[in-house]
Amino acid sequence: MNIHLRTTVRATLFFVLILVSAVFPSFSQQHSPTKNIVLVHGAFVDGSGWKAVYDILTTKGFHVNVVQQPLTSFEGDLDAVQRVLDIQDGPCIIVGHSYGGGIITEAGNDKHVAGLVFIAAHAPDKGESEAENGKRYPPAYKSLQKTASGFDYLDPSSFPSDFAGDLPKHISGFMANAQMPTADQVFHAIIENPSWRTKPSWYMVAKSDRIINPDLERMYAKRANSFTVEVEGASHSVFISHPKEVAELIIKAANH
Repeated sequence: MNIHLRTTVRATLFFVLILVSAVFPSFSQQHSPTKNIVLVHGAFVDGSGWKAVYDILTTKGFHVNVVQQPLTSFEGDLDAVQRVLDIQDGPCIIVGHSYGGGIITEAGNDKHVAGLVFIAAHAPDKGESEAENGKRYPPAYKSLQKTASGFDYLDPSSFPSDFAGDLPKHISGFMANAQMPTADQVFHAIIENPSWRTKPSWYMVAKSDRIINPDLERMYAKRANSFTVEVEGASHSVFISHPKEVAELIIKAANH
């Protein structure tokens, strides 16, 4: 190949590369990790339980938002999550614990959401509710209390063993008396458009969960074709008791 021909070939290849970059600007970035993470808590607790996971993720360079939904209605909780999704400056991974799984199942349809991570969480399908699915695989706990005002809470004396059996008593005892009463109707909300059917998902099964039957968690994960990990001895409070494992799963999703 003579010098003139080599120069022409190089110029042509350079032009094609420039053209591809202009037409498909994300081509060279397709393997870049998702840097935004949105964490959604479940019933009876607030977002402070994510603190250890938050610390690990932010130390590794992720931008993390923790939603503080009020637990007063499913629609209101969805709105709270949507407000946080609206301020994301790019794609994000949305993470839900427990009842928060039902929220992210709907909220995950937002254009910012690149993937979903379920941490010992519900993941109902279209036409399903968390309450009805719980009947298919009954949980072990018996501590649910209902108030005349339509809100539920867990009996504080049983909360440590039912919700947080793998946490120190001084932590689980505090959680028991810092509960956020949760509107009973949120557990009966019917899912309309499950985002896990169209977006990739990851699932963590808490093998000693007394609030959601681990077999129900496994069913959710299998049905959604989620990448799944199981944590031995983990209670429903796995997001607090095993922050390293939870953060690792979220990072795996972000690097997908």
